[in-house]
Amino acid sequence: VQIVESGGGLVQPGGSLRLTCSASGTFFSVNDMGWYRQTPGKERELVAYITGGGRRRFGDSVKGRVTISRTNANYTIYLQLNNLVPEDTAVYYCHANIDFEVDYDDYWGQGTQVTVAS
Repeated sequence: VQIVESGGGLVQPGGSLRLTCSASGTFFSVNDMGWYRQTPGKERELVAYITGGGRRRFGDSVKGRVTISRTNANYTIYLQLNNLVPEDTAVYYCHANIDFEVDYDDYWGQGTQVTVAS
């Protein structure tokens, strides 16, 4: 299983961010997919996730500023985060719960740095 992330980088305060994540490999399907973020010394926190059926959940710190969508055909999710503030600076990780039909397992991407600064 491969989790491939794209997007991130340096963004100005007030700007927007778009992150993309795809899951590929040999498996039956993908259940939840989502984005989490982490800063040094803090626990990883939820940004947003979306289930295979389209149900969404958002982290408290980004509610009202974030959207997440998904294409099941290629198990890809798209995160849009608007009105960025310096506190959004973090390493963003993609997560996927993979269904192997006889078992489930969690996979993570390697992370992509997002820095919000002028």
